[in-house]
Amino acid sequence: MSTQKMHIDVYERNWLIFSAILLVLFATAVSVAAFGMGIQVPAPEQRVDPRTVATDPSSPWSNPGLREIAPGKYDAYILAHAIPNWEYLPKELTVPAGSVVTFYVTSSDVQHGFKIQNTNANFMVIPGQVSKLTIHFDKPGTYNYICTEYCGSGHGVMYGAITVTP
Repeated sequence: MSTQKMHIDVYERNWLIFSAILLVLFATAVSVAAFGMGIQVPAPEQRVDPRTVATDPSSPWSNPGLREIAPGKYDAYILAHAIPNWEYLPKELTVPAGSVVTFYVTSSDVQHGFKIQNTNANFMVIPGQVSKLTIHFDKPGTYNYICTEYCGSGHGVMYGAITVTP
């Protein structure tokens, strides 16, 4: 019975070791981001009819805006649309510092992006789908939100602001 050893070139062995180390580093970075830094992955909350989401009286997006559900806790219903003019509704929200705001964002026409500057909120806004993410606003200031997905010729004017008061 003869035993044969498999021969791996030194150069190839080093690349295999380097690749394995990178996989461990990437897994560690994802774990730290998810558990240590509280990064959330936005998930679809519910389905809506994009043709009627803005006009159906039972839809919270027929009157988008901020709703206080408990002291210091708010729900923000935001509607993105490109037609007739590129905008987020509402354009401005105001909350006191220390507030926890859960954003429910949907689109009535095309795919958009939604990013709140200086936070970890950044997700896709897809017609017929409600994206949900919760943010804790500790520091007073203005937090702009912008469209991060090209949605047409007026894409550059899709923005709004959240004012956090002391």
